[in-house]
Amino acid sequence: MKNVLVTGGTGFIGSRVCTALHEQGDTVHVLSRNPERAETKLKSARTVYGWDPETEKLPSEALSEAVSVVHLAGETIAGRWNADKKRRIRDSRILSTRNLVESFAAADTKPDALVCASAIGYYGDSGDERFTEVSPAGTDFLAEVCQEWESEAQKATDLGIRVVLVRIGLVLGLGGGLLAQVLPPFKMGVGGILGSGRQWMSWIHVDDVVGIVLHALENSEIRGPLNATAPTPVRNTEFTKTLGTVLRRPTLFPVPTFGLKLIMGEFADFVVLSQNVVPEKTEVSGYEFRYATLESALRDLL
Repeated sequence: MKNVLVTGGTGFIGSRVCTALHEQGDTVHVLSRNPERAETKLKSARTVYGWDPETEKLPSEALSEAVSVVHLAGETIAGRWNADKKRRIRDSRILSTRNLVESFAAADTKPDALVCASAIGYYGDSGDERFTEVSPAGTDFLAEVCQEWESEAQKATDLGIRVVLVRIGLVLGLGGGLLAQVLPPFKMGVGGILGSGRQWMSWIHVDDVVGIVLHALENSEIRGPLNATAPTPVRNTEFTKTLGTVLRRPTLFPVPTFGLKLIMGEFADFVVLSQNVVPEKTEVSGYEFRYATLESALRDLL
């Protein structure tokens, strides 16, 4: 049992991480921009501290007992991208992580471990090549954000803190993630492939994201990047067919890339990005996936 400090605790993944930590007997403390909302939503948190992640260092009392820190705060990438949206995506990750690590440096008591969210956007477009944790970084906007994000987190290693970077894929779960974007049209029977349909999708059940975060906290030998993706990526055509089968809905309405660009702007480039990413290091570290196939994950959720 340990004290764990969580940022982004009210989010889609964060709230589930807090619950899982509480259920296994850990004491959960949360940092939130809106502490009143967090206290109402998170019954698993013993303490909630107010914190503006982009402008403030941590309250000193928040680190006084923390053994481990889980950093999940960040602006969602979903939605139409413009200059302001891209600034929020970047600043919410880089500035918050910088403030977090600078707070560690100034604290008398430092955490043993920092488990920091990242994303498989780190790798950029893979085409048909298969990427693992040792694959090089990409060069597009999200890849550059992830590199800066991880660079800020890695500075904690100079303080003697173990750092794990959880590169999260396309998360499947109810109430957020990928399904929140795609379920409405599929339920209405107007779902279909996106773009060419040949792009790889590296998906993961939300329960396995939570499981990997806890796995990283509990295993002191794990350091550096861990891919939080299921071991069986699929092409968009297979994802579309499987989702339609599970929902018992037709999948006859493809959405061409130019149509996505009209709706989403630059974000459409990410939607049709091909990312064939596998969790090689994650599996070698001993993590066992609860949902290793797409159909098992979707049937559990839907």
